[in-house]
Amino acid sequence: MAELTAPGMSFFPASTNSSYHGMKSAAWGLTAIAAATIIPALLHIGLPDGGAGVIAGLDLTGAERTIISLFAWAGTTQFVWGLILLAVSLRYRSLVPLALGLLTLERALHTWNMWGPKGAHLAGGHHPPEAWVTLGSVPVLLVLLAMSLRRS
Repeated sequence: MAELTAPGMSFFPASTNSSYHGMKSAAWGLTAIAAATIIPALLHIGLPDGGAGVIAGLDLTGAERTIISLFAWAGTTQFVWGLILLAVSLRYRSLVPLALGLLTLERALHTWNMWGPKGAHLAGGHHPPEAWVTLGSVPVLLVLLAMSLRRS
């Protein structure tokens, strides 16, 4: 990665440190998750409806512009989060357990919001594909987190 530097600092430091001793497969799992975060983010940003209708199957009637805007905003945040995960998985591996822990927390909260009381009132009980992926991701993330904390 090219170094962006200013006097006394670097945008991409050489390393956080070399103390990551977790299983390499956990870091590579995080790389796959980063890609699986970046790709849908680009769809949310780039698709005319943000994916709300064509992917999620949501009825946009009545609040079309608001829903599309929210999908684009979420996609923007998702894109940046994916880039951070990618940087951690490839270069700053001592942060892999922290990233997996935060990702597990995020996905668990998303699961609660999608399947708990707030998600129970989705149109006709419809859950978009992301709801199913998120539901299945929590146990996978817990395994990867445990692997990242285990000495290889």
